Amino acid sequence: MTRSNESTEMYLETILTESLKHPDVHAIDIANAMGFSKPSVSIAMKNLREQGHVTVDADSHIRLTDSGRAIAESIYDRHRTLTRLFESLGVSPEVAEADACRIEHCISDETFAAIKKHAEKHGSL
Repeated sequence: MTRSNESTEMYLETILTESLKHPDVHAIDIANAMGFSKPSVSIAMKNLREQGHVTVDADSHIRLTDSGRAIAESIYDRHRTLTRLFESLGVSPEVAEADACRIEHCISDETFAAIKKHAEKHGSL
């Protein structure tokens, strides 16, 4: 999969995690989760619609398209995997979460796959 920019990945991951909490995701949910203003989120949603990653229906429900879901699930997998790995190394949950959030966007697919394979082999996940 072609990697998106960090902002796109963060928005898509947030839409995914918010949709796991409640089925109808709105711009205000994303703004609250990310700590951004609603106008900033609205601009981002317009860009994500233009890229074909989300749809917004007449009731302003934001939904991931197949491409948006693929990116979001990939980033969410990285986030969960890296967080668990760091915690297994003795890193506090708060620091593990924060570090995973930063690293998940810049690590290559090859390196992430190797880390995940190694962690699974050694029972770190």
